[in-house]
Amino acid sequence: MDAATRIEQALERAVGRAAAPGAPPKLAAALRHAVFPGGARVRPQLSLAVARACGDDTPALSDAAAAAIELLHCASLVHDDLPCFDDAELRRGKPTVHAVYGEPLGLLAGDALIVLAFESLAQAGAAMPQRLPALSVTVARAVGVPGGLVAGQAWESEPRPDLARYQRAKTGALFVAASVAGAVAAGADPGPWRGLGERLGEAYQIADDLRDALCTPEELGKPVGRDAALGRPSAVAEFGLEGAGARLQQLLGAAVDAIPAVPGAPELQQLVLLQAKRLTPKRLAPVSVA
Repeated sequence: MDAATRIEQALERAVGRAAAPGAPPKLAAALRHAVFPGGARVRPQLSLAVARACGDDTPALSDAAAAAIELLHCASLVHDDLPCFDDAELRRGKPTVHAVYGEPLGLLAGDALIVLAFESLAQAGAAMPQRLPALSVTVARAVGVPGGLVAGQAWESEPRPDLARYQRAKTGALFVAASVAGAVAAGADPGPWRGLGERLGEAYQIADDLRDALCTPEELGKPVGRDAALGRPSAVAEFGLEGAGARLQQLLGAAVDAIPAVPGAPELQQLVLLQAKRLTPKRLAPVSVA
């Protein structure tokens, strides 16, 4: 079974449990709206690719880890779009959760997805309980304080946030968790995989900053120009368009170099190359990571 199918099936199982008969119907619908159809599923794809490179001896646990990472990402998007933050009306080319179901259900849907991520890990962990503590801590640190998604969102409320710290928390932490969780779920040493997640996470944030500055809402399926409008720290504001583009190229090349010498390395290299093409705005010169 290919990675995309594994991810969608794992997400369907998780959301199916939460949206089962007995759940408030509007909240159940809001959960589905938040998760399906998805975007590129970059983070769970990375997690499964690392798991496969490490042997993937417990696929149920690898699938649950990948699904948990994506559920947390979806939760962050739902919360990020709320009126108290970006007040966005579009996400992935369709109305945001709060635009359809209202702000209270938007908040609750994001909360429910966070809980669901850890429930999914706990249920799958029964197959390999000795790996569950490290896996749970890895994922929790990626979304908590001091260096996870929550901290990243909170940096936007500080008067003079440090760009690197902000980006590592808001975007990089979940990429690190994706790569490390893939290794942990497969019973491998996670240490060699941190560098891949760190570089991809920073590259993804810089690419997002560039697309926010250069693309149209139709191209991205969400509002653009938000960084400048909200006064948020960004690579474009810090380095300019040319400097941010050069940094993106450096990071994608560094991500390829950070892949450990394992039998599954070529697949991971292809994943980075595909992301390089997808992430780079058309108005910039093509990124070479060879």
